[in-house]
Amino acid sequence: MGDEQNQWPELKFDALQDTIATVHLWTQIVGKVRMVKMPWLNHSWHVSLYVSSRGLTTGSVPYDGGIFQIEFDFNQHLLLITTSQGGNEQLELYPRTVASFYSELFEKLATVGIQVKIFARPNEIEPAIPFAYDEEHKAYDKEQMHALWQTLVQVDTVLKRFRARFTGKSSPVHFFWGGFDLAVTRFSGREAPMHPGGMPNMPLKVMQEAYSHEVSSAGFWPGSPAFPQPVFYAYCYPTPDAFSQQPVLPKEAFYSNEMGEFFLPYDVVRQSENPEETLMQFLQSTYEAAATVGGWDREALDFTYFEVNN
Repeated sequence: MGDEQNQWPELKFDALQDTIATVHLWTQIVGKVRMVKMPWLNHSWHVSLYVSSRGLTTGSVPYDGGIFQIEFDFNQHLLLITTSQGGNEQLELYPRTVASFYSELFEKLATVGIQVKIFARPNEIEPAIPFAYDEEHKAYDKEQMHALWQTLVQVDTVLKRFRARFTGKSSPVHFFWGGFDLAVTRFSGREAPMHPGGMPNMPLKVMQEAYSHEVSSAGFWPGSPAFPQPVFYAYCYPTPDAFSQQPVLPKEAFYSNEMGEFFLPYDVVRQSENPEETLMQFLQSTYEAAATVGGWDREALDFTYFEVNN
């Protein structure tokens, strides 16, 4: 196994899960700040975070004084707040409660002149403990979080290359703090049936707008107590019955009837001779499965690579 494989860290859900549970809520707080301050983008694209050279970032967000940015630094284990007016504040990331993180973040935002009010309870999580009162979640293992972020760095690169193979409408490669996953979504260009909803603590109208058009979506998810392993996933909406029967690669990929998605364990990718190529096989074959059963116009939507010589 070459150097590329070595860049994909080992992840063990048992070691990660408490840190994930806490950082998930921290990212929800930061993500909600971005959501309130950004103009609405279709499919809730205005709420997501992005992988950066330090960790996860909001990117530039408008406020009365110009623009600001909030960034998780998983190298130095800080939360950084910077503004175009020269404001610069930081919070330390350590085993601290969600309530403590929430309180100090809003103190720091006020210090640099950012006034914002959020709906201060989690989405897509049960139970939804108000952030100001959450003394339960307080784990933070620096080494585990750094490893998870380094995984996101690798996955982000592959997803961006995969995204470049498509000329139709496509989402950015972005980190959704609701599900705590890194994802990219392609669109056929046609409207979809009304989504039935069903996500805990998620308004129905938000789900219906997110899935207003036909999609093929894929990404990385670090797992949950009910599904305790990091995985890559792929699904389509709507989901024809034939989707689950389509051939996909690599051979270790499988379809979950319970969740209605294809999955590929992270370790299969990490331990392969060429992790990027193995992941790309999964992304491409699951997209082709969705496009085949959905009758997508691939001649119009797929991009043919060409070389540019400088």
